[in-house]
Amino acid sequence: MDEGAQLVDVRAEHEWEAGRIAGATHLPLAELSERTGEIDKDRPVVLYCRGGTRSSMAVEALAAEGYDAAKLSEGIVGWAEAGLALEPEGGHVAESGEAASILHAQKRLPPS
Repeated sequence: MDEGAQLVDVRAEHEWEAGRIAGATHLPLAELSERTGEIDKDRPVVLYCRGGTRSSMAVEALAAEGYDAAKLSEGIVGWAEAGLALEPEGGHVAESGEAASILHAQKRLPPS
């Protein structure tokens, strides 16, 4: 990324709000195909999700469209476990999935 790669978070909205990597752009996987125009095709792109499944799908889709795409190994979980910072201050890695989203919204699920 220090050499100009774009960082794209393909997680759901509640995951993005809970914690993210500084400098990332949020393009949820479900919206990626209609929003690829927001990614500069002339620069490499690094995608991440929670653990790697969604970012792997995004890499395949973008590579098929001619993007120089790669995924962040081990996703944001690996990033956080390495002790690297998340935004906003006090941010955390949220659970994925609809049930987790609802529980977080209702504030019934403690931060992970």
